[in-house]
Amino acid sequence: MSTANDMAEMPVQLPRDPASAAQARSRYFNSGNAFNIKLPPVPGHIFIDEPAKAMKSDVTGFINCDQSDRMQCAFPATTPLMLARYAVVKAGETLDTTLPNTASIWYVIKGSADLTVGGEGAALGKADVFLLPGGVASSITAREDSVFWAVGNDPQLMFDASAPATGAEAAVQFVHYPADEIVHQLDVVYSRNANEGTSGHALIFSAEKTEAARNITPTMTLSLNTLKPNSEQPPHKHNSAAITLVVAGEPAYSMVADQKCDWSPWATLVTPPAAKHSHHNDGNTRAEFLIVQDGGLYYHARTMGFEFY
Repeated sequence: MSTANDMAEMPVQLPRDPASAAQARSRYFNSGNAFNIKLPPVPGHIFIDEPAKAMKSDVTGFINCDQSDRMQCAFPATTPLMLARYAVVKAGETLDTTLPNTASIWYVIKGSADLTVGGEGAALGKADVFLLPGGVASSITAREDSVFWAVGNDPQLMFDASAPATGAEAAVQFVHYPADEIVHQLDVVYSRNANEGTSGHALIFSAEKTEAARNITPTMTLSLNTLKPNSEQPPHKHNSAAITLVVAGEPAYSMVADQKCDWSPWATLVTPPAAKHSHHNDGNTRAEFLIVQDGGLYYHARTMGFEFY
């Protein structure tokens, strides 16, 4: 029972008589009131309106998968540390893709385009994946109407009020993963058996600078997961949040906690951190889904907490 003397009821304490501006900026809490912050949970959700809007849009630009209002974030966010977005680039038009993040992971849903990143470039086609470094000027010019899916760690930088390093000190470089190479690499994975401790057949994307960590960026992971016809990935959990793009699979669905999330073409699924979830393919063809997690943070902190139920 709280009393007037309960330290948990105390407001923030200010310095008594600061002798400088630096001292005046100090604030004090205590063990009763510092750790009882109540934040809204990360909502489990599947975005279906946003991809439909992107596929029909006549305007070049971004369409965010934004849950900031439900999480009480002061900036656009899909999860506390990641923002997913669809990008539309109409034929002959250019989209500035210089974003306020350390890195963004991109997938070409449809179309063809030319990408410029600093002094480099690439011709992009359907099902290509590419990694853009933050702080480096980049843009996409479409040769035909094109739609992209991208996930960046914009909220992480907004929360920390930080900026990406560039040049030789940058932790992320431009990387291009062409669709035909992805197919080849996935075939290599499928040529091997999965043991009981393996989470199915999945292709994990990495890069030269992050090869030792086996991640695509220091803080984010990217995998192309698959489900064989009429199969499922058993219920499991991990401490990282996951943002999933439905690439192929019909009929297929995910269970997030106790919520059934039916897949639809190019939908974006949000799995909250530590939520029990599973993926199910009831169709006669292989299901494929691209998953971005803020897992690099948890691997580095030794707190990933992956386990099957």
